[in-house]
Amino acid sequence: MNPAYATVDHTFTVPLDHQAPEGPTIEVFAREVADPSRAGEGLPWLLYLQGGPGGKSPRPTAGSPGWLPQALKTHRVLLLDQRGTGRSTPVTARSAARFTSPERLAAYLSHFRADAIVADAELIRRALCGDVPWETLGQSYGGFITLTYLSRAPEGLRACYVAGGLPGLTATADDVYARTYPRVRDRVLGLYARYPEDAARLRKIADLLASGDVRLPNGDRLTPHRLRTLGLALGMGDGFERVHWLLDEAFGADGELSDTFLHQVMSLTGFTGDPLFAVLQESLYGQGAGPTGWAASRALAALPEFAEDADPLLLTGEMMYPWMFREIAGLRPFADAADLLAARTDWPRLYDPHRLAANKVPLAAIVHHDDMYVDAGLSLRTAREIGATRVWVTNEWEHDGLSASGGRVLARLMDLAAGRA
Repeated sequence: MNPAYATVDHTFTVPLDHQAPEGPTIEVFAREVADPSRAGEGLPWLLYLQGGPGGKSPRPTAGSPGWLPQALKTHRVLLLDQRGTGRSTPVTARSAARFTSPERLAAYLSHFRADAIVADAELIRRALCGDVPWETLGQSYGGFITLTYLSRAPEGLRACYVAGGLPGLTATADDVYARTYPRVRDRVLGLYARYPEDAARLRKIADLLASGDVRLPNGDRLTPHRLRTLGLALGMGDGFERVHWLLDEAFGADGELSDTFLHQVMSLTGFTGDPLFAVLQESLYGQGAGPTGWAASRALAALPEFAEDADPLLLTGEMMYPWMFREIAGLRPFADAADLLAARTDWPRLYDPHRLAANKVPLAAIVHHDDMYVDAGLSLRTAREIGATRVWVTNEWEHDGLSASGGRVLARLMDLAAGRA
């Protein structure tokens, strides 16, 4: 037990495919957290839906995540490891390598989207709460799951809070990346405006990688295009500094790339702990409207300013490319299955626009005006299309404002949903 919190671990057995409940099963783990002084009270439940996809729920420490102390003032919180993450029958490179064919692996991975997560949540709710609805807090991708929840099982929900995660209800992967690349460009140029020396450093590193065979500690080759994926961090509140201080120690005294730099790049770009983040990234936008077809890669090829020889060199963001699954050790076992997922044309729809328009469950959402990952324009359009929705638009925080605000975002979302603000 963490001394700051009273915790109880739960493990549930759920069907891999909820449409075939008699078939194979997996385990889903969740951690119940309460204020020790109130652990014995009948507090309402708040289910936390982690961002991602493919990210496990946070492990609580004193005061962390930043929103948790605020939530525990009034609620009992359930930190869910979504299927395939953390302690929930995790999907890893090792487990993927055990599949006998790409087709079998792709079929397995198709059961890890938001619709399955919602079905898991409903089984868990009934086990813990009976027929009593609970509240949800969705960060980023957790907001996507929230809208699937409201589309499929609104009877299980009393109120929903979403931070930086209202997706376009009908947006395709092509729609999303057409809006995303310009925001990534602006963030990279913002980095260079704050730290002008970083543009020259990145160009120097990229040229070195293009002209030689530089290996990361695990044996992967570090290429210019892998280097550019460091831009994924730039949408967070500390993103500029994280990239800047990484580049600050890029070169050792001998003029070669330092061991510190290479180790950190390997960790930041390796997807060792969260391969589903890469594997399912574009599948989030598959809703029966044709294949996603590696949309981010196609969009990149049509943008000369993102060419590897362009000046200044632009980093990339929350985009996944086919080369990643051949060049990154933690993703190689998924390569052929990822191609099959990208070619799939019959993804089930995740959102029900008619049901959402008639929604009566209070939904409060914060939209970050300059969000690099989730387009504010699409988010606001979605908010207008869902009943009982109140939205707060701000540029006070970046995408991680839920935790960075120390509970202020969650407190205001709860007030919005309750009609107090």
